[in-house]
Formats: sequence, structure tokens, C-alpha cells
Amino acid sequence: MPYDFLSDEWVAEARKIRAEFKHLMPPVTNPVRINLVVNEVPDSGSIDAHVDTSSGDLDIERGHLEGAELTVTLDYQTAKALLVEGNPQAAMSAFMAGKIRIDGDMSKLMAMQGTAALGDTTELASRIRAITN
Repeated sequence: MPYDFLSDEWVAEARKIRAEFKHLMPPVTNPVRINLVVNEVPDSGSIDAHVDTSSGDLDIERGHLEGAELTVTLDYQTAKALLVEGNPQAAMSAFMAGKIRIDGDMSKLMAMQGTAALGDTTELASRIRAITN
């Protein structure tokens, strides 16, 4: 059953899928700790989350990290385009339109280019899209 992107149910299902495919994910070679603020989230306004690759694995969870190297603030539709649809062009368009704000060490974000948030498995990406409204 599809869930609204970033809802509690969606997050729980995405965690299960990510754990199932963990063995297929390549190790992350660029350690970075990024706080995320997703605005314009239906029914909740905004959500705080983080991306942490300092362990060598990609960890995406709710809540902010202490000591993050940067904070990325973006709107719900852009986050969905990036994380669910895998559309990097959406990020570029949103950045140029001022819908993405980056505070902190932007070189850390640039070093992550080419690191797929969902890995390079078509089945994994398909499963994430399937649980998303």
C-alpha cells in the first residue's frame, strides 16, 4: 500500500526496504554529516532529518545531528523528486530557483555527487517508488 512521502508509515517501510538491500549498497567513501530541513510537508509543516555517511554506510534518519558539517533546506516536492524519483535535475532547478538553501561546508555536499542515495539497484528504487503516494 502506498504511503504519503515522509509520513511515519512511509519512513517505517523505507527503513525495511533499505535494510533488505543493505548488502547491495557500496560503501560510502566520502564521510559527511548533513542535517536536512524539508519544508512544505503536508499535515506537518516541516521535518528535520539527517544523512550520515561517517560510518561508511548511508544512514538517513529523522532528527538532526550535533556537529553536522552542513544543513540543506529544501521543499517537500524537491525532496520527493530527489529521494523517490531519483531526479537530480530537480535539485539543480530548485537550487537555481532558490528553493534549496545550503548552510555550511558546501564542498562536503559536492564530494557526495555520484553517491546514489538509494544505491544503484533498479529493484530498490522501484520498491521505494511503490510505497510512495
